[in-house]
Amino acid sequence: MLQQLELDRGLRLGLDALEYEKATEVQEQVIPAALEGADLRVSAETGSGKTVAYLLPTLQRILSAPINRKAGALAVVLVPTRELARQVQKNCRDLMQKTQLGAQAITGGADFKYQRALLRKNPELIIATPGRLLEHCEKGSADLGSLQTLILDEADRMLDMGFRDDVMKLASFCGAKRQVIMLSATLKHKGLGGVAKDLLRDPQTIEVSEFRQPHSSIHHQRILADSQEHKDKLLCALMDKGGFTRALVFANKRTTAQRLAGLLSHHGLRCGCLHGEMSTEERKHVMTQFRDSKVDMVSASDVAARGLDVKDIDLVVNYDLPQKGDDYLHRTGRTGRAGATGLAISLVSGLEWNLMVSIQRYLNLEFEKRSLPGLKARYSGPKKTKGSGKSAGSKKKRSKSTADKSKTRARNQKSKGKPGSGKTVSSDGFAPLMKKKPQK
Repeated sequence: MLQQLELDRGLRLGLDALEYEKATEVQEQVIPAALEGADLRVSAETGSGKTVAYLLPTLQRILSAPINRKAGALAVVLVPTRELARQVQKNCRDLMQKTQLGAQAITGGADFKYQRALLRKNPELIIATPGRLLEHCEKGSADLGSLQTLILDEADRMLDMGFRDDVMKLASFCGAKRQVIMLSATLKHKGLGGVAKDLLRDPQTIEVSEFRQPHSSIHHQRILADSQEHKDKLLCALMDKGGFTRALVFANKRTTAQRLAGLLSHHGLRCGCLHGEMSTEERKHVMTQFRDSKVDMVSASDVAARGLDVKDIDLVVNYDLPQKGDDYLHRTGRTGRAGATGLAISLVSGLEWNLMVSIQRYLNLEFEKRSLPGLKARYSGPKKTKGSGKSAGSKKKRSKSTADKSKTRARNQKSKGKPGSGKTVSSDGFAPLMKKKPQK
């Protein structure tokens, strides 16, 4: 399909240089529709090639007419995280390497004055996080008046992170005749309908695959753990054993991600750390080391669960189980990309058993049981389970003797004959007023 498209010569040379030959399913559906100028609502799984699906028609639209170098940005891609912004920027520059177009990433955590200098060069395409780009628009350093295409990538994640108001304000700075492409892991997110209604005009909906369907190229396993100390030993054993090219370790808290990076480094393993409180330069440095194989593994919070596209990640470890099945999909989707195979291992304590069962039921997936030699957990699962597989707690029934005792308690006897106790004090209305006892 890619070979049949009528594309600008520079874009065609860019595709040839990247050795793109066969389009993915999402590219086959999105590219023709986007080239026709339709507003789109797109749902596709992570790693399906959707970045190229929206970049290619966006760049072709810019190149199909003479470019006014003073017109400001002609296309904007809004993303939820800095990592995803840099990833999209890289993909964009790869595609347009044989053209005269420019692209810049504008994200929070970077120097504002430096970004303002970049925007003065009028790049045709801007990849940005909503808050920082809005700041530039409000201060007059970004011009979106001639915008042709507005893209909301990972729109569900942006809403979860509270960017809805920023996105809507940014839209007011954009040209009225813009095309809007909204991409999300699922179109069933409760906030997407309102955003689509306000920003999109007669949108075409494209759903490539069911969101809850796990990648067929990823093998899912679980290892039971007795405690945090036991999890630490299991993690070190998994990492020390090797057998992987690159690995990601996910924790629910920033402090846990930092601790695990220190733990693995202490054991002589090359491990970096990635979380949302790090500066842009620090996060960029870690990712460069990871891509260049200067570190073999990265311990991360969920900031790395979306938009992080590094080749040859063949192992994902959930040190902490995520709170939702959707988050599990995004985490494990960092491996098994572009047809490669991957392994996802979750370390599960007794307190996480029910959460694991919920994730399995949500994804219609069964984790393979696994244990490590010499580190098998004493915990083997709940003694009793419900039909769903969750732990069945034993609730103690209140005995009759306990119920009778409550009637004879001293504190209950004191209230007899007082208003509200069920006893009548006086029926003639002339009973003396009772003073309230002062509170101590």
